[in-house]
Amino acid sequence: MKKVEAIIRKSKFDEVKKALHQIEVNFFSYWDVTGVGNEKQGHVYRGISYSTSDIQRRYLVIVVSDDFLEKTVNVLLDTASTGNVGDGKIFVSDVIEAYRIRTKENGSAGIN
Repeated sequence: MKKVEAIIRKSKFDEVKKALHQIEVNFFSYWDVTGVGNEKQGHVYRGISYSTSDIQRRYLVIVVSDDFLEKTVNVLLDTASTGNVGDGKIFVSDVIEAYRIRTKENGSAGIN
């Protein structure tokens, strides 16, 4: 099993969520987060300058079986991208074990 952590633009979240559901990734957690990125210049909107060093993003955590990893990452890469600086990051790590509390199932059965 793998844990996929993705930091994406909030504006892309609904599209990403829909695409994940289409490939049958139906359970994941997400949070609104603020991070510091590489972009250092500010933006001006209606005459007011805004700092872009603190960036509002959405943080997703998805645990998938090994055979769903490539499909999940590809969906994130395809749907979360705008082609601009600040599109986000994806991190993948191993999950040793998973348990479903209600049924006490573990392994892949615990996440499906």
